[in-house]
Amino acid sequence: MNDKNSNQYYRLPVLDGLEFLHAKNHKVSFPFHSHPTFNITLILDQTFSTKLSSSQLIQAPKGSIFITNPDEVHATICENKSGNSFYTFYIAPDVLKRLNHNKAVFFNDRTIYDAALFEALYFVAQNFDNRDFAFEQQLLPLLKRLVAHHSNEIPFLDKETQLLRKFIEEETFEKFSLEQTARKFGLDKYKFLRLFKYETGLTPNNFIILQRIEKSKKLLQSQNDLLDIALETGFYDATHFCRHFKKVTGISPSTFRNA
Repeated sequence: MNDKNSNQYYRLPVLDGLEFLHAKNHKVSFPFHSHPTFNITLILDQTFSTKLSSSQLIQAPKGSIFITNPDEVHATICENKSGNSFYTFYIAPDVLKRLNHNKAVFFNDRTIYDAALFEALYFVAQNFDNRDFAFEQQLLPLLKRLVAHHSNEIPFLDKETQLLRKFIEEETFEKFSLEQTARKFGLDKYKFLRLFKYETGLTPNNFIILQRIEKSKKLLQSQNDLLDIALETGFYDATHFCRHFKKVTGISPSTFRNA
């Protein structure tokens, strides 16, 4: 158990070594980190804010359930005045996999609004140290319900592929660094390049150009200055922008806008 900041932490000899944290008025933000487990967090007060490695900020209000997937890099931003209070169950991936008919589990929606499930998990959390309370028997059906109603069926993916897919969905690519991005995944840049190509069929550079072109199409409908559009979408100048635009679309930006 850890008493710092009035937090209580336990490791229980059930469900493949379940870990449990009760944070009370925690005011110190957690830096970017990850866990090999599913983190199932009950938000007791304030708004729980989490930033993913893609810089996406996800917020979970009081009374909601917040989940991070195994090995998902994230940082938790706590209220520095009033602090945040929450319960977190750290559940081994194999536990949820068994509850999902031996299929891998993944949560696309990190914030879950299910008042009845929240209250049931809250009751279990409050009684976890009650010797007369069948903790494991009470928790298992709730986890099964969580998986059945709120998880997503996906093919088995290794952790790097899971994170890469989320990265691609959430990254703006406006300021992309191959070396820095590879480090986020704990990979060297060459392995990251291979993984990226496998998942998208493109190199990061080509993928980024396509993203910038798509953004420029929207800007072309409301702006006239090609240089401004080029700079806003990450190209060096209008000539650079026009060359790539035509290469990708087969027409010039002016033709696209006039059409």
